Amino acid sequence: MKNYSTSKVFAAACAGMAFFGVTMLSLAPILGPLNESVQGANALPSTMSIGIILGTILFGPVVDKFGYKWLLIIASVMALAGIQGLAHFQDIAFLHTSIAMLGFGGGILNGLTNALVSDIYDDDKRGGRLGILGACYCLGALLWTLLNYFIPDYRLPLNTMSVIMLLCILFFCFIAFPQAKEQESVSFQKTLGLLKYPALVMFAVVLFFQSGFEGVSGSFTVSYLDKYCQIDNATATLSMTWFTIGMLAGRLPLGYITKHLKDLGTLYLYLLTALTGVVLFYLYGNNVNMVYVAMTLIGFGVGATFPVVLNYIGSTFRTQSGTAFSIALFIALCGQSIMNRLTGWVFDNGNYSWFLFILAIALVAIMMLVPLAVAATKKVKGKN
Repeated sequence: MKNYSTSKVFAAACAGMAFFGVTMLSLAPILGPLNESVQGANALPSTMSIGIILGTILFGPVVDKFGYKWLLIIASVMALAGIQGLAHFQDIAFLHTSIAMLGFGGGILNGLTNALVSDIYDDDKRGGRLGILGACYCLGALLWTLLNYFIPDYRLPLNTMSVIMLLCILFFCFIAFPQAKEQESVSFQKTLGLLKYPALVMFAVVLFFQSGFEGVSGSFTVSYLDKYCQIDNATATLSMTWFTIGMLAGRLPLGYITKHLKDLGTLYLYLLTALTGVVLFYLYGNNVNMVYVAMTLIGFGVGATFPVVLNYIGSTFRTQSGTAFSIALFIALCGQSIMNRLTGWVFDNGNYSWFLFILAIALVAIMMLVPLAVAATKKVKGKN
């Protein structure tokens, strides 16, 4: 029997995902000022990546065994502590500790909120709600970016975000959440057993390329426009805002679109939109307005992959949804790391023209893998 309010739990998940949006972009606007006053600050992004990966690995078995409420609160408190550390510390060791806490808490929030929404909605609503959840990631990222754009002193945006997070944590404390999974469905042996399912592995590889695509886009677009297309840095940086706006615009109507095209049709529509954006980028990379249009299309086009794929995973592995999400998101983060390193090596060798080719290859790989993964889910349904 359900002992919680679905709307309140969904609101809590959306708040947690917005915090993750802040986490992912937390260093982007403040790393420059930090590096001017603290020696070694450029190493902070690597520390945050390690924290996110650890949080992603650990959250799944924990929520399956103990439930969502206290881990959501603990992860949010850790993220809040990390933000406050960034606002007040100038010692590099304390900053590394703060960013590790922020990354760890953010990694938990990302996986936990997706698994939570997957658990509280049935198949007919899950995909659309995961799309709205993903839109909250974009909202958090945009809010953080705009706060830093309008307020030069980064400490004030950090403290403003801290107040918002504190209020949300108090909200988490006073609402009920779904209970933990039945304990017979949670064990170390069953966790490892998930890796024997081709459906989960293939969907995880889809997210490997999707996360890699997003990572390469976010990390190297500005450099590509600046170094290869001869567009000034400020104008090139604004293109990433259009990418985020496009992703937000793509995720908000996702539930409506999937009702008409189903999950697979929706995914192909979005991916073809992204591929169109990459082609426009290739043809008109020297035209600022066309670059903005292309980045909007790319952002829109990649906005469906995570919600649709997680919907498949959540419906296929319901009794171990948290652990299944943990595995898939961990592999996705590995994809982001590997593709970022690959693209960084390419750029270091001056081969900027390969940038769009790498993006196109990632999209084509997703298109080829998705139908195979969907077919594999039919063999798993009813066993979990």
